[in-house]
Amino acid sequence: MSSETRYGEPACTVIDSLERIGSQWRLIVLHDLQEGEKRFNEIKRSTGASSRTLSRVLDDLNELGFVERRVEAEAPIATYYSLTEKGESLEPVFEEIERWADEWL
Repeated sequence: MSSETRYGEPACTVIDSLERIGSQWRLIVLHDLQEGEKRFNEIKRSTGASSRTLSRVLDDLNELGFVERRVEAEAPIATYYSLTEKGESLEPVFEEIERWADEWL
């Protein structure tokens, strides 16, 4: 049964949004990048993700338009990740979830 047949349109929008950003690792990386641009290994250290998981998540977030990738070709090659405008727009969402969690969890 699709979400359209179980829920009304507003609920469907919420569910669709959470399915796009809702994996644990996607949320962790999006929250971590709220601090600003970081190198791959910096994100790996701060999130505790394995290289394979982090690589997959960053590729997914890049494809979805939440994260942009910048490569500096100078030796040693460095890859940087930052939030796009779309990714930055999630900051108030994270703040609201944190406020809710502080009160209810």
